[in-house]
Amino acid sequence: MFFNNNLYKFWSFTLTFFSLSCFLMGLVFLYFNYMIFIDWESLSINSSGLFMTFLFDWMSLIFMGCVLFISSMVILYSFSYMSDDLYKIRFLYLVLLFIFSMMLLIISPNLISILLGWDGLGLVSYCLVIYFNNWKSYNAGMLTVLTNRVGDVCILVSISWFFNTGGWNYIFYLDCIYDWYLWVSFLLIIASFTKSAQIPFSSWLPAAMAAPTPVSALVHSSTLVTAGVYLLIRWSNFILSMNTSFFLLISCLTMFMSGLGASFEFDLKKIIALSTLSQLGMMMMILFIGYPLLSYFHLLCHAFFKALLFLCAGLIIHCMNDSQDIRYMGYLSNYLPYTCSCFCISSLSLCGLPFLTGFYSKDLILEFSVYNNFNFFIYILYFISVGLTSCYSLRLVYYCMSGYNGLFVCRCYYEDFYMMFSMIGLTFFSVTLGSLLCWLIFPYPTLMVFFNFDKLMPLIYILLGGWLGYEFSVMNYSNSLFGLMNYLSISFLGSMWFMPYFSTYILSLNSLFFSKSFYNFMDNGWGEYLVSSSLFSFFSYLSDYNTFYQSNNIKFMLLSFIFVALILLFIM
Repeated sequence: MFFNNNLYKFWSFTLTFFSLSCFLMGLVFLYFNYMIFIDWESLSINSSGLFMTFLFDWMSLIFMGCVLFISSMVILYSFSYMSDDLYKIRFLYLVLLFIFSMMLLIISPNLISILLGWDGLGLVSYCLVIYFNNWKSYNAGMLTVLTNRVGDVCILVSISWFFNTGGWNYIFYLDCIYDWYLWVSFLLIIASFTKSAQIPFSSWLPAAMAAPTPVSALVHSSTLVTAGVYLLIRWSNFILSMNTSFFLLISCLTMFMSGLGASFEFDLKKIIALSTLSQLGMMMMILFIGYPLLSYFHLLCHAFFKALLFLCAGLIIHCMNDSQDIRYMGYLSNYLPYTCSCFCISSLSLCGLPFLTGFYSKDLILEFSVYNNFNFFIYILYFISVGLTSCYSLRLVYYCMSGYNGLFVCRCYYEDFYMMFSMIGLTFFSVTLGSLLCWLIFPYPTLMVFFNFDKLMPLIYILLGGWLGYEFSVMNYSNSLFGLMNYLSISFLGSMWFMPYFSTYILSLNSLFFSKSFYNFMDNGWGEYLVSSSLFSFFSYLSDYNTFYQSNNIKFMLLSFIFVALILLFIM
């Protein structure tokens, strides 16, 4: 037991050391505009060589530093969170394997090594989702891994397309234009949409909440779901050479759909998961508009306050005897003051409160998006989605922290030292990292001149969203007479536009019915009679005949003699 506990602390300290080293090296590489490219040949077949390639530049190093720091805090948090678990060492090794797969994806400019990290993330995430060994976890894990396999197939097909160049290091071919680049770009966008859960692949993201809460904090902040966004940022020269207006619409609809779903949801972890989906839609949207660096900036800022939000939610769920329904909570600020403070800081950073981390990235994204020439529908839908962010965040704060009278009375309130310590670092960066990275990544300030209405538009929609969240929590529309009269509309808005049903029941039921009919018709029908049993029946007949002949049966011998004699008689 002592060794197990020290193992968690050792890996937490080790990852913290490596994260600070990577972050400082990233700042040095950024200052000197320096890059290290490591490439060695593993296999050469005709004109194509298989190379193991690592790319260390400021973008990969800073992202690695952020991922490793969040991972170290999550492992330290898991030391207390998983203390009563029987297989906590297995859990630690799975988390470390998950982090290693993400590291391999980050530093790979080669499609082969990208596939290793990409597949590693998918397989280890399946093991982590089914960790609790129940039917709900098994179903969620199967939905997660099968949806992600679509993206894996797209990466494999992209590898075959890239065979035309004689190598798979895409960094060598960024300035070249081939006819088949359109297909590779399309396949990579589909792969990123499956990993980052954009429409129509969104249903696996809330289902993956069946995993332990530390895994959710890691997955939804900086590893699995951000892999698709990071891949598109790396391939942005390919992607932005084509018309991306349709994908811009899809990412905007993902933001809107997840914001509506979170506003009508009552599961604490699913609300935070849907907020992750909303922020992923924002990253994708600003990327398809043409600003990959802004998408990368928001990716880093979002990672810290979203990890903090999940860690606070995990402690709240622990104190509520593993109940995740926010209607059972209330007055938690009296019993968990530190956790509630961190929860409010991360929620306000998510909303974009001025001078917190989320403000710097979201305000820049909103201003740059207003400056572009897309249509009014996208413009309004985008700002409504931003307003919905503050709507579900303040609704969540009201239900959990303030004077809402929950239905559940619990006396198991405690704030563990290791859990609180792991929140300190994330809280610090949730307040300061946005300002720091804003000056480092964008060294020259950008002058943008707006009308008063355009400049005040984000603030107006955030205030309107906050008021709407308060109304949703106070009036409780979904459980009142209004909700009963409009049950179909509210269930449609709150269930991600019925997307989980399309992804699971509709696909599986029809395919299972077809496979059962095919099985009955072929395997148990004509196929069984003509293919499977005909040869068996023929050889069974021959073996029976041979056995009967060799048993020295007198009647058979006499009949055979008469038969042969008659044949000879007719011949003569």
